[in-house]
Amino acid sequence: MSDMIITLMTFSPLVGVLLLFFIPKDSHGLLRGVALASTIVTFLVSIPIMTGFVTNAEFQFKEFYPWIAAGPFQMNYNVGIDGISLWLVILTTFIMPIAVLSTWTAVETKVKEYMIFLLLLEVGMLGAFVSLDMFLFYIFWELMLIPMYFIIGIWGGKNRVYATIKFFIYTMAGSLLMLVALIVLYFKAGAGDFNLLRFYGLNLPMATQTWLFLAFAFAFAIKVPMFPFHTWLPDAHTEAPTAGSVILAAILLKMGTYGYVRFAMPLFPQASEQFTPLIATLSVIGIIYASLVAMVQEDVKKLVAYSSVAHLGFVMLGVFALNQQGVAGGMLQMLNHGISTGALFLIVGFIYERRHTRLITDFGGLSKQMPIFATIFMIVTFSSIGLPGTNGFVGEFLVLIGSFESSLRWYTIIATSGVILSAVYMLWMFQRVMFGELKNPKNKELKDLNAREIAIMVPLVVMIFVMGLYPKPFIDKMTPSIDKMIQITRLKQQVVQAPAPQGMPAGMPMGHPGMPMGNPAHEGMPAGHPAMPVTK
Repeated sequence: MSDMIITLMTFSPLVGVLLLFFIPKDSHGLLRGVALASTIVTFLVSIPIMTGFVTNAEFQFKEFYPWIAAGPFQMNYNVGIDGISLWLVILTTFIMPIAVLSTWTAVETKVKEYMIFLLLLEVGMLGAFVSLDMFLFYIFWELMLIPMYFIIGIWGGKNRVYATIKFFIYTMAGSLLMLVALIVLYFKAGAGDFNLLRFYGLNLPMATQTWLFLAFAFAFAIKVPMFPFHTWLPDAHTEAPTAGSVILAAILLKMGTYGYVRFAMPLFPQASEQFTPLIATLSVIGIIYASLVAMVQEDVKKLVAYSSVAHLGFVMLGVFALNQQGVAGGMLQMLNHGISTGALFLIVGFIYERRHTRLITDFGGLSKQMPIFATIFMIVTFSSIGLPGTNGFVGEFLVLIGSFESSLRWYTIIATSGVILSAVYMLWMFQRVMFGELKNPKNKELKDLNAREIAIMVPLVVMIFVMGLYPKPFIDKMTPSIDKMIQITRLKQQVVQAPAPQGMPAGMPMGHPGMPMGNPAHEGMPAGHPAMPVTK
């Protein structure tokens, strides 16, 4: 069983899907119960992965099976987990039961189909995080698009069709470019298969790196989303049902930032170095622009959506600092954003179910009517703005330290204003919603959180303080893999063209498989590892 634990975890939601097919569509309680049980089982299966993970830089729990052989193409079922993907997998399995539990009273139509799409979405997300075959990764990447398309398009708000089409067009445009780049990369590697670790050993010419990096970076920038590719996100968040918004913010957006760390930067290191100033500029613009736009929002949900753009700008800044503090801070901030912003969308969902409005002006004085809700809302707000003692502080602090110590010092100084701006729009929104007079008579009739809603929020609140007060276990697990990624990227950035040895075609890059090396490359390590001589 331990040899197949990743497969069991990834595809266990499909068991729930099969069971749902045999349940009558009118049995809403049973449908929700089966979906919830399926996500809980998936979380329980993921716990041995977390507890059994050995702190090192290698991929663990690996599984490899031949899959498709079609002409020159060879695709394999190749999966594994390292410190970079470990916590994103755990975040996914942790959030999904909470998302399903949030649908108990929020979704009353086509419950069966809704639960099926949620479980299929979980399969796609887990598969993308564990794939070591890039073709397999692309399959799961596209699989995620289909359930979310229907979740927004069927159960969304009044403008759901517009938001769905926009989401689909943006995502598909990036995905198709990435597919083309993936095929080019395959042939540049000399055919064989789509093994990511084999691709890490390539040292491509600068021109090739540039075009391939742009294709991958465009796909991931849309998913992050980075300015100016962010415009689909506020519409998708605003129109999506609560569970859809939670999953979109907590997990799906991380596919973009994860893509840069796992693929774009180590595969095309010289191109990523060349485009670092551009990425940093767009990240800083996104932080400040999204913060300013969030300030003027009257819709609470749209305000939270724009806050996601700002927070993920910090993640990108830390990742492209390409040092341990910056990348670790960016990875930790991915987890923090998943917890805090996911919790914010749940909070918005609670008040929307009670008042059927999200306008800030329709509220006021809710702290008197809903003290438990007000307390949890306050904690989550403090987490979102990075108050010391909460999870948001640790990630932002590491990002700012790492980027300040890199070549992005001036970008960091400007981006720091985003910390102040986030406090302004979040605290101002909290003050208007929770304090003041109960002007609207409908607000006087609101009931505080019930037992189910408290049960949903307690795990998130606990994680806010656990990660804020003792982040060491999270950072320790990911640090060796981060160090390896930085080493791979930096060493390949230092490789330069040298005169070709006799008998070798001119222009062949150093580290090409046809070039004899002093020592064979370590698994997943490019030519140029400290154990190998590098021609400079």
